[in-house]
Amino acid sequence: MRFAPPALALSLFLAVTASVASADEPEADPRAARLLVQGEAALEAGNTQAAIDAFEAALVVDPAFTPTFLRLAEAARADGLQGKAIRYYREALTRDPDNYAAISGEGEALVERGALEKAQRNLARLESLCGSSCPETVALQATIADGPPQRLAVESPEDGPASN
Repeated sequence: MRFAPPALALSLFLAVTASVASADEPEADPRAARLLVQGEAALEAGNTQAAIDAFEAALVVDPAFTPTFLRLAEAARADGLQGKAIRYYREALTRDPDNYAAISGEGEALVERGALEKAQRNLARLESLCGSSCPETVALQATIADGPPQRLAVESPEDGPASN
């Protein structure tokens, strides 16, 4: 279980990389690109706050580069802030409505919040856009199959909603 968050972050990074590489996205400003690399290294090292700081700085340098929002969402999820991650994914989707990584990432964050029905809608959208075998669809299917985190699955109605 200790390795689940890093494995999830790595799989999302690979999905984002695959989606970004195939998406004729303009390149980031070189300064922003360096900050993104720094942020990814910090995220891999488990330093989410340093990653968020680097990604936010990259956003200031190049606010038009949509993949920065995906990186911010990854860092927010790694920090346990799924609501904030969903907001970043939705910003990316506002800019690029068919961004597979953003649709998948939002769906995974929704599962982590316990919103399986909404995550299923993201899955259906992904399947209609890229099919059932694209990496983003497969990643979201696996997350939905695993279900919400244990802390949400065992919560009783008397406990109230999960805090996030």
